Amino acid sequence: MSTVLHITLPDGTGLELPPGSTTADVAARIGAGLARAAIAGKFTRDGRSEILDLHRPLPGDGAIRILTKSDDDPDALYVLRHSTAHVMAEAVCVLFPETKLVYGPPVEDGFYYDLDLPRSITPEDFERIESEMARIIREDRRFTRVEMPRADAMPKLAREGNRYKIDNAERAEGDVLSFYVTGERVGQDFEDLCRGPHVPSTGVIGAFKVRQVSGSHYRGDINDQRLQRVYGTAFFKKTSLAAYLDRIEQAKARDHRVLGQELGLFTIDPLAGSGLILWKPKGATVRLVLEEHLRGKLREQGYDPVFTPHIGRLELYRMSGHFPYYRDAQFPPLYETDASRILNEIWIALYEADKAKSRDPLGGRVARLLDEFRIADPLRHAELTGAAGKPDGHRLSPDPADAPRNLQLIRDLLQHADGFLLKPMNCPHHARIYASEPRSYKDLPVRLAEFGTVYRYEQSGELSGLTRVRGFTQDDAHLFCTEDQLPDELAKCVSLTRYVLELLGLKDYRVRIGLHDPGDPKFIDNPQGWARSEEAIRQAVAASGMSATEEVGEAAFYGPKIDFVVKDCIGRQWQLGTVQVDYNMADRFNLTYVGPDNRPHRPVVIHRAPFGSLERFTGILIEHFAGAFPLWLSPVQVAVVTVSEKSEAYARTVFDRLKAEGFRAVLDVSSEKIGPKKHRHRQEKINYILVVGESEAAKGEVNVNDRDGRTLGNRPLEAFLDACRKEVQTRGLAG
Repeated sequence: MSTVLHITLPDGTGLELPPGSTTADVAARIGAGLARAAIAGKFTRDGRSEILDLHRPLPGDGAIRILTKSDDDPDALYVLRHSTAHVMAEAVCVLFPETKLVYGPPVEDGFYYDLDLPRSITPEDFERIESEMARIIREDRRFTRVEMPRADAMPKLAREGNRYKIDNAERAEGDVLSFYVTGERVGQDFEDLCRGPHVPSTGVIGAFKVRQVSGSHYRGDINDQRLQRVYGTAFFKKTSLAAYLDRIEQAKARDHRVLGQELGLFTIDPLAGSGLILWKPKGATVRLVLEEHLRGKLREQGYDPVFTPHIGRLELYRMSGHFPYYRDAQFPPLYETDASRILNEIWIALYEADKAKSRDPLGGRVARLLDEFRIADPLRHAELTGAAGKPDGHRLSPDPADAPRNLQLIRDLLQHADGFLLKPMNCPHHARIYASEPRSYKDLPVRLAEFGTVYRYEQSGELSGLTRVRGFTQDDAHLFCTEDQLPDELAKCVSLTRYVLELLGLKDYRVRIGLHDPGDPKFIDNPQGWARSEEAIRQAVAASGMSATEEVGEAAFYGPKIDFVVKDCIGRQWQLGTVQVDYNMADRFNLTYVGPDNRPHRPVVIHRAPFGSLERFTGILIEHFAGAFPLWLSPVQVAVVTVSEKSEAYARTVFDRLKAEGFRAVLDVSSEKIGPKKHRHRQEKINYILVVGESEAAKGEVNVNDRDGRTLGNRPLEAFLDACRKEVQTRGLAG
């Protein structure tokens, strides 16, 4: 064991400390002021980061950043909100002793705690909960970490009788479990099973708010216990909390779920299915305008359009790795026969046994499934178990080392009768289009683009309007290129994504580079491919002139990615466009091109989607513009309204002229008074309202009003049309 810890600080300087030293010790070595301000430390080793309590021993050599009270630091807020969740849980337990705690993590804008409680918590209870929380905070109790061997901790939890905590403990990794006591009296003060981290004491918590309560289910399983999820948020400063609550009020006014209904953009019908969007004519118009504009840019950049089906064989997704990788988020497969269902379940069981490095891959679940298969298909069951007298190569082997052969045996049998899956990704289909004909290096890059609809079986409690759905359309493309072409193609993809965001006024964004975690088995095992693809990603970002943060573990399972995280006009952040480099797909699908040496070579694949999901992107746009789209994007751009029936003929002439010029217009010749007419069309967020009466008809003019309530005065019709053409051509954001 080393006799000294080597710690690197953010400025690159190093410290040497004795083993067992803590974040507090590091802060003290740097300075007394920092020691007083420190609340935790972000420790990084081998590319992996962990936030540590102030008094928790450092786990070895590594780099550290001292966290202080800052509402601008997401890591500091994470620690604060995790701690506040514990305080809220204690407050609820004091007020309602029959409460069983489930879990309470920090989330992007605050925290929540899931509770099993016989009575319903309502907004009327929030003030009582906050008052009890304030008392706990005033007491300034220390958060004390207690570690116990699993062998001691599990009986302790069993005695407490909370099945949720027992389940959480069983799922936790390692031989030691940790508990946090809100105070120093272990066994007397409030305690919760928790990995941490926490601020030093409750008194560090500055401003907080209990915000809402909703229903949930344990582990998202609708067949399990129904729970109550209480949400809150916390900041170090009261001014930050006040600003956040103001943004929340603004967000309510911009809620795309409300505006979508009011403006007739889309609907979600329970009979059609939760999370499945029905686009109404106005919403479809917005979506089509976005699509058509991007299609024009794709034609300029040499993309070829393709269409692929909404369903595919399971073997296609086994080959790509999406099945069973995304199995928990996919709709259930469709099987041709009961035998094919059982065979697929055997394949999954063998796959998972291999991942878990089981010493008995044919036991337990596989053995039970084989019994089912014997009834469904006796002949093939005999082949798999050796009863048919065929060579050993045709039967399943109990040796864990034979896992690849076992998996291939099942895949071979599934060639006769496989299952089908609603498409979770477009990329496997595009790979098969690329493979459908010979390719030469002279043909590359091949750029295949599709507005392809994909499906994910999100939990019902996670669905949210357009931003979290079960069926969505990606502006997807896959580029197959040589390694020499990769930098230029990546640069074009990054440029296109930036163009799309800035076109729509989404100019406040940050760039995140998602890297793989070599220690995480979810990532494809291809060290050389990861090294090359991650270097290509870094170089592309550097060449673009953008700054970026790197996050280990945020890559796609097949390759690193550049994500564009956009901040909207009220400060909320959304991950939208993405560009990814993939050195694995070509191997999985045996994709090749003939190089100048007349030998086969693997292409490099780029996945890219500037919008990401059309549903999510449109939902964010609705909120960003509060439903008041710029003229080029508005579903209805102009309303022509009459003062009286005497000007109806001229109004129709104006309307026809607008339609002939390609503008999306409506004609209102109702007998309603002009004031209510204008008000109604402003409520519909129509950019311009043209009022025409006898005077305007006589002069060939229109009285121009905008949706903000301003009267812009009379203009010749031709002058108005010229101004609108210019506004559309320049994609002017002032609607």
